[in-house]
Amino acid sequence: MKTSSKRILAWSIYDFGNSAFATTVIAGFFPIFFKEYWSVGVDVTESTFKLGLANSISGLIVVLLAPVLGAIADRGGARKKFLAAFAAMGCAMTISLFFVGKGNWVMAAAFFVAGTVGFSGGNAFYDSLIMDVTDEDRVDLVSAFGYSLGYLGGGILFAINVVMVLKPDLFGLVDKEQAVRVSFLTVGLWWAVFTVPLLLFVKETKPRRSESWTQTVSEGVGQLVDTFRRIRHLKVVSLFLIGYWLYIDGVHTVIRMAIDYGMSIGLDSNRLILALLVVQFVGFPAALVFGKLGQKLGAKTGIYIGIAAYILITVWAYYLDSEVEFFGMAIAIGLVQGGIQSLSRSFYTRIIPEGQSAEFFGFYNMVGKFAAVLGPFLMGWLALATGDSRKGIFSITALLLLGGVFFFFVDADKGREMARALESKGVRG
Repeated sequence: MKTSSKRILAWSIYDFGNSAFATTVIAGFFPIFFKEYWSVGVDVTESTFKLGLANSISGLIVVLLAPVLGAIADRGGARKKFLAAFAAMGCAMTISLFFVGKGNWVMAAAFFVAGTVGFSGGNAFYDSLIMDVTDEDRVDLVSAFGYSLGYLGGGILFAINVVMVLKPDLFGLVDKEQAVRVSFLTVGLWWAVFTVPLLLFVKETKPRRSESWTQTVSEGVGQLVDTFRRIRHLKVVSLFLIGYWLYIDGVHTVIRMAIDYGMSIGLDSNRLILALLVVQFVGFPAALVFGKLGQKLGAKTGIYIGIAAYILITVWAYYLDSEVEFFGMAIAIGLVQGGIQSLSRSFYTRIIPEGQSAEFFGFYNMVGKFAAVLGPFLMGWLALATGDSRKGIFSITALLLLGGVFFFFVDADKGREMARALESKGVRG
């Protein structure tokens, strides 16, 4: 029997380890160090543009790789090997940030992009291994367990790293700069250590038939094109995916660029780090509460509440001028961040053909990955073009508004009817 506590824990503990990259590196210390250390002497709007560009490039690479990685993951056989390879790249690139010298923003950005690709690529294979550790009856529970361990692991190491930066002498470190560099080192090692149990104890299901790597990739891309053709028959799904891409891009941009924005308008970086820690620990319980809210009012209403909240947050951010306000904004983000993502996923299940959910969710996940491309670039470009970091925030507001407009025309009942009709007819594009 493939379901066992040891295998489930071994699989879930990978999320405990690699989530430290998302918290300490992507959202936390990299934006701070990029602006204060690697881009020292550069105008704040220019450094914001460079950071946004680095985030967009890493997102674009992941999007381009997604169909290939998905094809390999779907067919099995070498998923653990690919996960190990991407995780090793991510760990190595994160550790390499420790050695990047002051003012060398190009090298820092290159390591960050490669590390992010390792992080996202590894997750593609991690997600696909869930059915090798549990069965369909328990998959929701196991998925939630891994998700919760990710919050816990990312939060624990980030909290330790925050103390290191605020009180470097307690750890025998010279100053804040050395503490941040050591934090990158700890993330790489933390991620590596908690990858080992999965590699040792998760047994991978072998493919039914062997095929060449080129054949696997070719069939995977063909499957992606076929799914896209079927989506054209489902207007409701198309509208949703466009709206989702726009508003979730705004959400991801807030996650990736919030610290940089706060520093650009003159707020203290130490307080910003603490505020980010607040988001991490408010986010998990709030996501559960938000789910209950969506259950009572409907997923569509819940998503609209999330979009409206984010629009108000971005307007608030434009007028922000104190650390206290930033803390308040962090709490507000934590209250809706997880909820809008979880309700979007559950809403999507209601408008796609039930018998083709795996393929349609593959497309959904690719759209989600693409949502890390446009927003950071637009925010950085607008700040650079206007010479005002505050005006860069309007790009996020625009994405949220446009996403809300497209989402307004999404009719879940009509989508369900069209999905059933498509499934019954067996339309394949």
